[in-house]
Amino acid sequence: MSLSGALSSAISALNAQSSALAMISDNIANSSTVGYKTTSASFESLVTSSSSASSYSSGGVSTLSKSNITTQGLLTATSTSTNIAIQGNGFFPVTTSLTGGSTLYTRNGAFTTDSDGYLVNNGAYLLGWRTDASGNVIGSASSGNLTAIDTSVAQTSGSATTTTTFSANLPADAAVGDTFTTSMSAYDSLGTSSSIQVTWSKTADNTWSASFGQPTLSSDSTVTTAATPTSTVAVTFNTDGTLASTTPDPPVLALTGSTTGAADNTITLNLGTVGGTDGLTQYASGLSTPAVNITRIESNGLAFGKLSNISVGDNGVVNATYSNGQTIAIYKIPVATFAAADQLEAQSNGLYSTTAESGTAALQESGTNGAGTIYGSELESSTTDTNEQFSSMISAQQAYSAASQVITAVNKMFDTLISSMR
Repeated sequence: MSLSGALSSAISALNAQSSALAMISDNIANSSTVGYKTTSASFESLVTSSSSASSYSSGGVSTLSKSNITTQGLLTATSTSTNIAIQGNGFFPVTTSLTGGSTLYTRNGAFTTDSDGYLVNNGAYLLGWRTDASGNVIGSASSGNLTAIDTSVAQTSGSATTTTTFSANLPADAAVGDTFTTSMSAYDSLGTSSSIQVTWSKTADNTWSASFGQPTLSSDSTVTTAATPTSTVAVTFNTDGTLASTTPDPPVLALTGSTTGAADNTITLNLGTVGGTDGLTQYASGLSTPAVNITRIESNGLAFGKLSNISVGDNGVVNATYSNGQTIAIYKIPVATFAAADQLEAQSNGLYSTTAESGTAALQESGTNGAGTIYGSELESSTTDTNEQFSSMISAQQAYSAASQVITAVNKMFDTLISSMR
């Protein structure tokens, strides 16, 4: 039994070292694979029966593969705005199909936008939560609210004007009944820019009124865009030229009857701080023909813009940037964590599926509750250390060679035994 046991042990060593070499080969082959996690061999002795001082029963060795899934790879910067990486614990959730696909997990963040606007990587669609323009998740931040990130949901942008700020001086040396005109701009809900004439009329000492003309296209004053506003604003000043009051307070401009198909809109007019000089003032112009001196008339809102770029910012917020300069959040990418991530089942293309041992995924926002932090325009490098792998390869080669020598020795001893019987 000793010779056959030695032969069996040597064969098990050859099998074990072959398996170890296969793992090393995979690790080296994937030394440049984004998000790759190495697999290492774990050797365990086999015991066939108890050995005594007078006899020994050899067993051999077996090898198990150990997936080093939780090992952190180095993050490297890229020029692709949709590339992402996780520093710390967790995975990106993806789906294999837009309808009926299974949810898998990956550390490979080399996502790009496909022809339909989805963020994909090797055929896997990145999942995320829909957000409002400020980056707040719409609904619950749960697995049931996950959806494939579709950047085509925000192909265009445009926002209506909600506030117009005035900074100007109305001439105190104007006569009661004098009128002056300025203009303001405003965007409707479809991003159309209109010009509105503002008529300032001095109704009494230190008292003025503002009325508004019919809005017209900023690009063509002959085309009207809404009905003539009925809004008027009464403005009074203190004897030191500072703003005293406005009626109504706050003053508003109501725009209705759009000819562009836009929604009705109400614009708050910021005429300054009561008692201050940061908005409207009334000082003498010092001119033979008094005039309104405009410092600034500025409206918020944005013109129509087309989607020009998609990027993922830090903390996993997917941002859409438009030709009008606007950038808004459209999705937030969660981080999936597991109780035993090393027990996930590896699949091709850097994907992992859950197992009974790994537990189910817990979805967290980036950097919260123990989840890693998502970084945009970065990728996680392979965890393969080629120097370490070459060292392990040499060790496996030497052990394999030694085991083969055992087989050679056993073969010669069997020959000796058989020869002695002839």
